[in-house]
Parts: sequence; C-alpha cells; structure tokens
Amino acid sequence: MTGQNDVLKKVYHRAFEYEAKLGSCPQCVLAALKEILDVWDESVFRASQGLAGGTALSTNGTCGALAGGTIAISSMIGRTYKEFTEGKKKRLVYKYTKQLYDRFVKEYGSPLCCDVQKKIFGRSYILLDKEQYEAFEKAGAHVDKCPSVTGNVAQWTAEIILNELC
Repeated sequence: MTGQNDVLKKVYHRAFEYEAKLGSCPQCVLAALKEILDVWDESVFRASQGLAGGTALSTNGTCGALAGGTIAISSMIGRTYKEFTEGKKKRLVYKYTKQLYDRFVKEYGSPLCCDVQKKIFGRSYILLDKEQYEAFEKAGAHVDKCPSVTGNVAQWTAEIILNELC
C-alpha cells in the first residue's frame, strides 16, 4: 500500500503545484494524472480548459477540478463514439464518476465553483471582473486555496483509477 500512497501523494502535489503556478483547474488535474498515471490524450486535455472556474470562469457551474477528474475517469471507461452511434448503453462510468462527485460534495458541500469558493474563502468571486479577480488572488486563490481543491480531486481520481479501473 505504501507504493500506492506515494503515487497518490505525487498526484496531489503535482496538481497542487500546477494550479498554484499555471491555473486552469481541470487541466491541472488532468496534467497530474497524465504525468503520474498516463490516463488520457492531448485532445481531452485541450477540451477541458473552458471548464475552469465553474465553466468559462463564470463560477456558476461545476468546479473545474471536479470536471477534470470526471473527464479523466470518463476518458478511460466512457462509451466511445462508435458505441454511442450504435445506441449502446454503457453506464459503468457513472458508478465511478459518482464516487468522485460524492466525495467532493462531502468535502466541499456542493459541486458548484461559487459554493466551493464560499466554503474556502468565505465568499465567492466573479473571476471575469478584474477587481474581484485581484481580490480572489489576494485572498490566496493560487497560494493554497484552489491548489488544495485541485490536489484533492486529482488524488481522489487517482485513487479511483488505481483501486477500481486498473
């Protein structure tokens, strides 16, 4: 189990560091998982960027880190385009994405970026507003707050992948 614990710590720290330095929470989760577990391809990574900050930095949608973890799991066991067009009902993906979702909601109280912000900052910020974004950064957004959320999601996703999908 020590080997797996080391891997989970590496995934957490890699995602944390990426969020602190580069931002785009879904991409930070995916980058950490790619580098440590090799679980997706470039098109998945590129497609995830618009989901940052609760989708398009709106903060009104699902936390981007949670979206990134969901994408990672789905890229491994979600149905293919061929299966989709053939009408196949491939539902196993929901079992594992729900595990991630439930753990996230248990920790943060909601899947929504604005609600996660309220929990970790005491308020939410409009990330597209320059003054609010500056206040967001001043409150530690990319020092430890958002990086810890991103690291947790990357670690929880890795745990699901290692325990259930490999």
